Amino acid sequence: MSAPGSSPARGVTLPRLVAWLAAAFLLLPLLVVIPISLTPERYLSLPTDSISFRHYGSLVSDGRWTKSILDSLIVGIGATVLATALGTAFAVGAWRLGVPLARRLRLLLLAPIIVPPIVHAIAFYRAWATLGLLDSYLGLILIHAMKGLPFVVLTVAGVLANLDPRLEQAARSLGADARQAMSWVVFPQIRAGIAAGAVFAFITSWDETIVALFVTSRAVTTLPRRIWEGLADNIDPAIAALGTVMILLTFVAVTITTLRGGKANA
Repeated sequence: MSAPGSSPARGVTLPRLVAWLAAAFLLLPLLVVIPISLTPERYLSLPTDSISFRHYGSLVSDGRWTKSILDSLIVGIGATVLATALGTAFAVGAWRLGVPLARRLRLLLLAPIIVPPIVHAIAFYRAWATLGLLDSYLGLILIHAMKGLPFVVLTVAGVLANLDPRLEQAARSLGADARQAMSWVVFPQIRAGIAAGAVFAFITSWDETIVALFVTSRAVTTLPRRIWEGLADNIDPAIAALGTVMILLTFVAVTITTLRGGKANA
């Protein structure tokens, strides 16, 4: 006969085991790039006799990689700022109005997520060719801002859905004008949603490839485009080194966020 507390223990162990297996299934294929990045060869291969950090050095010494990283940062930061400002303004305006038209417009803003990226690429190529924005930072920033806008609207609108509008009304009744009520009452309550939307917008810009292949060529070369060219022309192990660096940066960011969250809840 089993002990009275054995069944709950088994019930806890099985979900944990399934969770660890699922995490291993998702992470182990990504971790393959780590040994590949240490190969001394000029092509993708696992190291056999020795390891080398030469491909990490090429990320700094090769001007093509440094330019692509810088271009992605310029475009990503510009698109994030623009998408966050426009998305937050729209979400707050729709929340204030609360009319069916605002909800319909919010659904319309989901079009960049629903429409396939290849359709965006062709449409923007024709439009930007007419406007003279091909292969320019401004042209790519506008496109990436459009693609990141829905994420900002969704996250900010989700936070505003739980915000009592009477808080702003109370501030106005106590003498605050519209700007002060927005700055002192509304924005402090929704800054978590704004930050989350900004992160999603930046990730969307940083990871976007298809549209960049259509509207850029030489003047602007984002990191995904550079990786694509590296895979098409010459399978450079520096791509594995870059992937390893991004995995480590993501791990560090998640760890810091988790530790901060634990301290805040303590």
